[in-house]
Amino acid sequence: MADHLVPDLLSHSAAVCEAVLRLRGGAMAEELGRIVRSVTNSPLGEYLPADAVSLLVPPPVEEVLAANDAAVPCLTQDIWFEDRYFGRFVVSGRLGYSDSDRRHLAGLATLAGSVLQVHSLAQRSTHAYVQVESQLQHQAQILDHIHESVVTMDMNGFILSWNKGAERLFGYTAVEAVGRNILFLYDEEDIDAHDPFLEQGGRLMEVRRKKKSGEVFWASLSLSPLCDLNKRSMGLIAYLTDITERKLAEERIHHLAYYDALTNLPNRTLLTKLVDQALMVAQRGKLQGCVLFIDLNRFKLINDTLGRKVGDALLCEVARRFRTVLRDQDLVARLGGDEFAIGLFDLGQHFEASMVAQKLLATLNSPFMIDGHDLRVGGSIGISVYPQDGDDAETLLRLADIAMYRAKQEGGVNGEHVAFYSQDMNQGMQERMRIETGLRHALGNGELLLHYQPKFSIDNGKIIGAEALVRWRHPERGLVPPAEFIPLAEATGLVVQVGEWVLEAACAQAKQWKDAGLPPIRLAVNVSAREFTASLPGRVLDTLNRYGLEPSWLELEITESTLMHNIDRVIGIMDRITALGVTLSLDDFGTGYSSLSYLKRFPIDTLKIDRSFTIGIPNDANDCAIANTIISIAQQLKHKVIAEGVETVEQLAFLKNSGCDEVQGYLFSQPLEAEAFELALRENWTPGQASRAA
Repeated sequence: MADHLVPDLLSHSAAVCEAVLRLRGGAMAEELGRIVRSVTNSPLGEYLPADAVSLLVPPPVEEVLAANDAAVPCLTQDIWFEDRYFGRFVVSGRLGYSDSDRRHLAGLATLAGSVLQVHSLAQRSTHAYVQVESQLQHQAQILDHIHESVVTMDMNGFILSWNKGAERLFGYTAVEAVGRNILFLYDEEDIDAHDPFLEQGGRLMEVRRKKKSGEVFWASLSLSPLCDLNKRSMGLIAYLTDITERKLAEERIHHLAYYDALTNLPNRTLLTKLVDQALMVAQRGKLQGCVLFIDLNRFKLINDTLGRKVGDALLCEVARRFRTVLRDQDLVARLGGDEFAIGLFDLGQHFEASMVAQKLLATLNSPFMIDGHDLRVGGSIGISVYPQDGDDAETLLRLADIAMYRAKQEGGVNGEHVAFYSQDMNQGMQERMRIETGLRHALGNGELLLHYQPKFSIDNGKIIGAEALVRWRHPERGLVPPAEFIPLAEATGLVVQVGEWVLEAACAQAKQWKDAGLPPIRLAVNVSAREFTASLPGRVLDTLNRYGLEPSWLELEITESTLMHNIDRVIGIMDRITALGVTLSLDDFGTGYSSLSYLKRFPIDTLKIDRSFTIGIPNDANDCAIANTIISIAQQLKHKVIAEGVETVEQLAFLKNSGCDEVQGYLFSQPLEAEAFELALRENWTPGQASRAA
């Protein structure tokens, strides 16, 4: 019997292995039950898994192996492997079981336990592998779906992995990239033997990289170490994001902050930085440097007359011409408006700057053809010298600006001149600032007053009006000459406040004369170009209404330059003023650049011959011709003519013979204070009386 049991046990062992490895759940339990019935030759037998057995500890040995062969109705055997419990075999249905049956059942249990243990370990390993694989797939999906480019490489820069973000960013697939050295992504200018990719991670930087298409772009690069299970560095993880748009925006912001938007030249901020840097170099080399401050002459007239578009084109062309006569290392900047600055360094002698200044002025000699216009501008240049005038950019610019004002004064309105800074210029500028501060104080402290220069009719010699002239009675200096503060008021914009004060004071005085019973006369008030805005008619009307004055008391004098900015707008304002009943006089006629075709459209009442033409009459043929022409034009256009600055009987005779209507000047009277002018009106003074009384 023993001989035939060996092949049976072998076959049963194979069956157990196959059942455990191939089957699961109830099917495996059913197959193991069949095997145990076969081994014990029992009609009944089953395999109970561990979770189905209430007894979770092995029975005592003596219960499993009885001491004698007494028959038992049921035979059980728990299945263990080492300290793990897998269930129980239970057989029954025979009248009794022998020790041999028990040994066979125990052997089967040992075999089943070992097979179940091996299978359990295999299952756990497979499950762990599946989990790892699932995690890797999950992580790969995450990496592929994030927008950022993630690249891993070994310590030598050879690519180990390449996510979808890297594919989108660079245009290379993982197949094309993995295994190649990271350097193939570099722009040629950026290849460096000590590249950050090959160093330790933890760095954040901005780099340039190259796409498959050849396009070079900016990327934000962050590096982190790639470590093995023992936390030893084995490579790098690189995170890259395209920041080209941000870099371009930063460049645009930088350009706006440091460059002039019109000419593309450095602005004052960048010029200051560059000059300070150049001064440091000049200091080390014991060289001299100069800063040139350039202001264009006649530009404002062109800009006001032809418009900003032409003015801007002119400034661009000026900037281009300046650049052509300068060296590459010289600095040229636009400070704003029609002001430019030049920085010259690496000079042996400061007088070399004068030569450059003359070259710059020479570039302006040729006319500028802009939008069909033949334009001509000049320039005034002030120069400050390093180190004798200053040792920083701001100081040199400020002093060059002061020198430019002196150059403009010496060269005249349309002249061209170059001036080096000197200490007396600074004193003059301080005086200018002192006058400006004093004038602001005068406006608020009642230091301004009006004088009235009578206007006489040539026909009957009677006073027909007066020009209201502002005077400044300084508490310490006395009367300040208008030539000292009026140009300053125009340059600083204070002329608007002064003009408002003059209109108010003139109307207040006219109100007093009206209340005193004097007949209406025309009080002429000068209006600057800055005041001639759309709000002027309303301000005039409000002032007249406030003092209860008829419009016949007021006349506004405007200059030609006022008329040359936006003709249609100016005519609209003039029409609104004349609609109030206020007359308009064109002051300084002949000194500007007004077009006669426009003159007939202006609703003016009087043309005023400027003193610069009157003074040469009757000895200067040109002045006589100009005066005759102005009078003739006025007569053709049915305008009255008044000549100012009449000081001699000969001048008066010429003007009377030429058909001039009105005159004013020292031959008749100097400007009078309000009380003296009122007396002249009451006594109906004739030419000469007012002068003698004054």
